[in-house]
Amino acid sequence: MHTLLEDIGRNFLVPTTVIGAVFYGVVFLCGAVVAARLIRVVATHSERHLTDVTALRFVVQLLQVCAFVVAFILYTHLIPSLQAFATALLAGVSVVSIVLGVAAQNTLGNLIAGFSLVLYHPFEVGDVVQLNTPKGLATGTVEALALGYTRLRDAEGAAIIVPNNVMVSSVIVLTDRQEAHHEAAQR
Repeated sequence: MHTLLEDIGRNFLVPTTVIGAVFYGVVFLCGAVVAARLIRVVATHSERHLTDVTALRFVVQLLQVCAFVVAFILYTHLIPSLQAFATALLAGVSVVSIVLGVAAQNTLGNLIAGFSLVLYHPFEVGDVVQLNTPKGLATGTVEALALGYTRLRDAEGAAIIVPNNVMVSSVIVLTDRQEAHHEAAQR
């Protein structure tokens, strides 16, 4: 009886069984969730010490996505039955990347434009900007720069969501820059 329980315990953690594969799937998912939350907590504590929170928030979102992608890749390489799937996925990635590139052209354009906004710093969180919208000239305070969109808040409290590729390609007028940002830039 004792050896039967030992065999069940040893086979439970083997990734070749369904129970083992599910167990490791839960472990990797929990690991990715913990890593994503840890990234967010570290970033939240770091915001107080940084003058440029725009880049930090953008990088945090990117790192959180990367945590889940890395966990998935590691999981597929650990489970023997998924190794063939991972190899086939890697072999077909060129075809898939072309299809995804065409299908997600706007989304990928917004992502690349987001990197450009973070790199060149034409504006920062807290800056008041003016830009042309379908309703005409809009003025708003920059609230957040995400992976795909920039969120502004106008004087009436309405949210203005602008795709990053529009923010990069538009003429934007900085009407007011927070004094803290201005003083930090002068130092």
